[in-house]
Amino acid sequence: MYDVVLLTLSAERDASGGCGSGEACCGGADATGAGVDRTGTGPTPGDADGCAGDRPRVPVLACADALTARGARVQMVTARSDAEIDAVLAQLDGPTRPDGLTWPDADGKTRLVVATASDGQLRAVLRRLVRRYAPAPSRRPADLRDNRTLPDLPPVAVLPLDPARGGAQRDLAAQLGLPRDPAAVAAAVLDGTPRRLDLLRNDGGSVTLDGALFGAADDAGRPLHWRARVEVDNTVLTNGDEPLLACALGNAGGYASLDDVTLLAAPDPADGQVEVAVAVPVVVRSAWGRKRVRLEVRRARGRAVSVLPREGKVPYLDDGVEGELTRKRSWWVEPGAWAVWVV
Repeated sequence: MYDVVLLTLSAERDASGGCGSGEACCGGADATGAGVDRTGTGPTPGDADGCAGDRPRVPVLACADALTARGARVQMVTARSDAEIDAVLAQLDGPTRPDGLTWPDADGKTRLVVATASDGQLRAVLRRLVRRYAPAPSRRPADLRDNRTLPDLPPVAVLPLDPARGGAQRDLAAQLGLPRDPAAVAAAVLDGTPRRLDLLRNDGGSVTLDGALFGAADDAGRPLHWRARVEVDNTVLTNGDEPLLACALGNAGGYASLDDVTLLAAPDPADGQVEVAVAVPVVVRSAWGRKRVRLEVRRARGRAVSVLPREGKVPYLDDGVEGELTRKRSWWVEPGAWAVWVV
């Protein structure tokens, strides 16, 4: 039978002012310059900043009961820091390797359930997994896949804490069709199989599971123009000398549209590519010589994307977490690097 760890991220912060390394436990600030969760879920009773409090939430208790009823040994952990997250993840380590690398146990009997109030929380855990298991370039082992910088990460089960995010305001679990009922999540953990998904890493040390949306609006909600060079592999979508209204990069479909404009045509979280789109306002003349502005959407797909701001700061959302881009940032795809338990 399995040992199952139910991990919840606390609203409390450690002495470093965050969840270690500048990242908030609940998906707040991280090394990419992100700020606070703006997914719109808002705090729940007894919680702070939209994060889980110290007492186990009802879905967590229900999932634990379902797992225990099936004979699993259940451990409930509320992590207040990166160190406490890392202590949980250490239970997924494999045997000691001759090269001394810390590696996940492909045949382990410990399984992880991450209780999430936002996609930013899930990202915080995946980021710690990447930091734990990704070897330094100088220690790259021969058994690592050519198109990857890290091994297959241990599968995780996702227990959504906000039922509303399964509806019109869809979180990543809803996009992936993952169960939301605690008993169904328990069944996926004990009876399911891993569904491997692509992961986006970036040169700022963070990861992206769903996608990112770049752009800004004024106090009235009107989009503001900004400029940046956006390049996908060898394709330049814009070189930075024309105004942009938005730029989206998608691993999944959370940022596929902006208002009534379709940005990403068909993002697929398991195709080994990232889809990128920029929305450019273009002035055209009608047959009567009148000028009007239409929105031109340019798209490309590839293994890597870079965004270089040409002036000032560019606000963005990355997995629902706010940030400001002030210098060039690059993302690349790690095909099939992470996985979720599905029935």
